[in-house]
Amino acid sequence: MKQDTSFDWHEPGLTIGQVAQRSGVSASAIRFYEAQGLISSDRTAGNQRRYHGDVMCRLAMIEACQRVGLTLAEVGRALAGLPPGQAPNAEDWHALAERLRTEAQSRIDRLSQVLRELAPPA
Repeated sequence: MKQDTSFDWHEPGLTIGQVAQRSGVSASAIRFYEAQGLISSDRTAGNQRRYHGDVMCRLAMIEACQRVGLTLAEVGRALAGLPPGQAPNAEDWHALAERLRTEAQSRIDRLSQVLRELAPPA
């Protein structure tokens, strides 16, 4: 088994490559999400990014929000209530899931109304 040598054990946290590999999110998307304030990292003395474990949960939450159709601004508001640097707990996940269910149903209702309006007259 090949050992992962890309990690500097003297520096805390995950590298951007490790986060990308483990999450399936591209490094460029991770940098973009960080620039948008959706996730955060620390910097090493050599100015390399290091991510804490909570970033994996946040990336999963971002993906869930995007699947429902939230904009990045809406995703930011949805994640704003999470404690920084800590993995979301079950209560945090439940609150986000409820918000996403509500948003999805609202969008379904609006689209259904549009479909009714577009239907040919009887």
